[in-house]
Amino acid sequence: MRRYIAKRVAHALFIMWLVATTVFFGLRAIPGGPVRTMLGQEATPEARQALREQLGLNQPWYVQYADWMVDLVTLDFGQSITTSETVSAAVGAAAPRTFSIAIVAVVVGLSVAIPAGVLSATRKREPVDYVATVGAFLGLSMPAFFVGILLALIFGVWFNVLPVFGYTPISEGFVPWLESIILPGIAVGLPYGAVVMRMMRSSLLEVLDEQYMKTALAKGVHPRVRLFKHAIQNALIPVVTVAGIQLALVLVGSVTVEIVFGIQGLGRLLVDSMLDRNYPVTQIVILLVAAVLVFTNLAVDLAYTAIDPRIRYGGDEA
Repeated sequence: MRRYIAKRVAHALFIMWLVATTVFFGLRAIPGGPVRTMLGQEATPEARQALREQLGLNQPWYVQYADWMVDLVTLDFGQSITTSETVSAAVGAAAPRTFSIAIVAVVVGLSVAIPAGVLSATRKREPVDYVATVGAFLGLSMPAFFVGILLALIFGVWFNVLPVFGYTPISEGFVPWLESIILPGIAVGLPYGAVVMRMMRSSLLEVLDEQYMKTALAKGVHPRVRLFKHAIQNALIPVVTVAGIQLALVLVGSVTVEIVFGIQGLGRLLVDSMLDRNYPVTQIVILLVAAVLVFTNLAVDLAYTAIDPRIRYGGDEA
């Protein structure tokens, strides 16, 4: 098991290096640059050259790349090109807001998806199955930002029970924080939950049709024991896989939802930094999101052994 974890961590670090390298060269391949963005088209060649030297963009690409790799290893991400604050401060201020949305979205999505998927599978072709299926298709067909607009209109404008703009840090109180983040969290969580619900339903239906489930029924095993101990446990493995992979959907949905609710999170920071050609900030934001996805997939793989003890890694015996 330890050998497997070591291999997966090494593989994750290799993926992170590939992402960092791709982002570094990809940003510099885009026409324009921070100098033109900051000084405009009317700037003199002398002013442009002076700013390039100040930002270190006059150095050869391999020197800039080596400095970027050293900065990553030493966790010194430098300063934002367009502001005087450090990249760590800018990302550190924005990350809790995006991750707050993501956490609420995952909790809401899974809280709805798992029970709905189980009910839909165990009540196949009954009204509850049709309602859950229609709800899942609606969640899949409506993007997160559209759901966010509807929620803001209903709960913020019509009923005026929840704030629809801005973010309250959790340091100012759990309830104000939750009130500021619940609507964007639901907006992102419903499409996420729709995907997980469909997978839960199809996976559980497949398990319920297995021969060992029919044998348990013939032996008179209690329906709850058959469902919770045998069926759901075996059906959860593909569900956990999809739930982990679909975390990318949560992070992408957070970008658009942040704009709807006026939250200055990683999404807004990424969009603004890309428009400003702010290389240091853009690189770290993309790398942070990639790290979340890569190590989430690693955690999903390790979770398989908790769901099904028969699964072993690294040559371990079952």
